[in-house]
Amino acid sequence: MGRVTERRKVLRIRDGAVSTRPDTLVAEEPLEIRLNGKPLAITMRTPGDDFALAAGFLVSEGVLATAYDLQNIVYCAGATVDGSNTYNVVDVRTAPDVALPDFTLERNVYTSSSCGLCGKASLDAVRTTARFPIADTPPVRVTPGLLASLPERLRAAQRVFDRTGGLHAAALFTEDGELLDIREDVGRHNAVDKLVGRALQNGGLPLSRTVLLVSGRASFELAQKAVMAGIPVLAAVSAPSSLAVDLAAETGLTLVGFLRGSSMNVYAGEDRIALQDAAAQG
Repeated sequence: MGRVTERRKVLRIRDGAVSTRPDTLVAEEPLEIRLNGKPLAITMRTPGDDFALAAGFLVSEGVLATAYDLQNIVYCAGATVDGSNTYNVVDVRTAPDVALPDFTLERNVYTSSSCGLCGKASLDAVRTTARFPIADTPPVRVTPGLLASLPERLRAAQRVFDRTGGLHAAALFTEDGELLDIREDVGRHNAVDKLVGRALQNGGLPLSRTVLLVSGRASFELAQKAVMAGIPVLAAVSAPSSLAVDLAAETGLTLVGFLRGSSMNVYAGEDRIALQDAAAQG
């Protein structure tokens, strides 16, 4: 099975001084996801939590919603010509009554670690019907102060980032700020899929009383993954895209961007931000 980090020799230049030394890099390898034996997608990822990554990906695709939908996930033996196992191909087996996606849908099955789910035939194909409507969940209220504290806590929990400086992270918090889980990956989308996949495997969906924090931008795909998992609040340390804001407004998702220090922008779902509580504390 692939390692999370790898070592490479580098030429280091510091203030005119030149030296050679080994450097620790984040590992990046392809993962092919098969669904009931049929190739579905390929993503570049950091090895580890591969089964959770595959399960979370299928939650965002609308295939899986509960642990009962998932029969099992296995690495595919004989993934190479010589029959060896590369641990870079997984096959997800669903329960017999699970409806499968349309394999004839025109799409590019390659997804890069930076672009998320690419090659959909149209925007409508991406707007998968959510199994857990956010608007129907009990109200969640979070203060700006609580949100402001989360990036530092995410950063403190990034173990591999400290050694490589090259990983994105996604973390799940309770509405009271308790850290539930954190995953790192070379791709933001993969990190979120690993979080959601682990929740599905543990019978934890929908994540209706949680806050999802991502270390970079909030793209349409990340907003979609939050909606599909029933997460009511998505916060990002950087900017959201216009489509992410549109999707948040349509589905009732609270979307926070530019979460830095005590500053933040709320782009949708501001009713979940306890502004009166924050003013009273001030």
